[in-house]
Amino acid sequence: MTQPAVDLLAPAHLDAVGESPVWSVGEQALYWVDIEAPALRRWSAADAQITSWRAPERIACVALHVDGGLIAGMETGVFHVRPGAAGRLDCTLLAPIDHPEPGMRFNDGRCDRQGRFWAGTMVRDMSLARPVGGLYRTDGAGLSAPLVQGLVTQNGLGFSPDGGTMYLSDSHPSVQKIWTLPLHDDGTVGERRLFVDMKDLPGRPDGAAVDAEGGYWICANDAGLVHRFTPDGRLDRSIRVPASKPSMCSFGGANMDLLFITSIRPGQPVGEDVAHGGAVFVARPGVRGLAETPFSSTTSGQ
Repeated sequence: MTQPAVDLLAPAHLDAVGESPVWSVGEQALYWVDIEAPALRRWSAADAQITSWRAPERIACVALHVDGGLIAGMETGVFHVRPGAAGRLDCTLLAPIDHPEPGMRFNDGRCDRQGRFWAGTMVRDMSLARPVGGLYRTDGAGLSAPLVQGLVTQNGLGFSPDGGTMYLSDSHPSVQKIWTLPLHDDGTVGERRLFVDMKDLPGRPDGAAVDAEGGYWICANDAGLVHRFTPDGRLDRSIRVPASKPSMCSFGGANMDLLFITSIRPGQPVGEDVAHGGAVFVARPGVRGLAETPFSSTTSGQ
């Protein structure tokens, strides 16, 4: 397949750590976060304008909430956040988290097909390479115990179209692996199985999305690529973006045929990162995605 055009969502906008794009079908708008700002952002297809709301602490991942607003993984727990007037973000704590070590926060997260919110944790200082991160589930019963442990930099969450398979990655340079896990109806997960070892490919496995055909798209951080893998783990194609650190992708648009890609601005940008590091990109990858299931507090697991 030929390289599709990759455009800038908003040419003048750059984030420090852009992450967690999620498309609202009802609003025809894209939400995402800048973790270090810290801020929630929204781009509306109606006027192509960006609106920002400042968060009280680092906001790492968001998903739609059935009652309006979004559910968010932050530093101290999982919150229901509601954008308000004058850049105000109303935040209601749904579930606090007791991290095993100081200096931790949530990282990558999204809802599964049943409306449960999944998010993982990490030590903010990646140079410490501490494998103390875990993967948690939030549902009507609150925050679960960690269902996966031993993660350094949790990432790559995605769910197969039928909801029965979870994808998970660890993007730390010492790991760079993607796994699949069976996801059961009750919200429990089965054993991790290696899906792709990214040490054999360009880039580290960062945030991800799954298309309607079951293809798994994952940002290859440090390589300026987004890879698509078939459900059997075969590299199908790669899209090049004009920034070295794409961070997460998500499908959206009126026909769910656009791929939105956030990125991170390096501390000392060079080359294309001078102009585009931290930008949000949009591409037409040739496949459609699925609408995100919003979080519902009536959804429960064990």
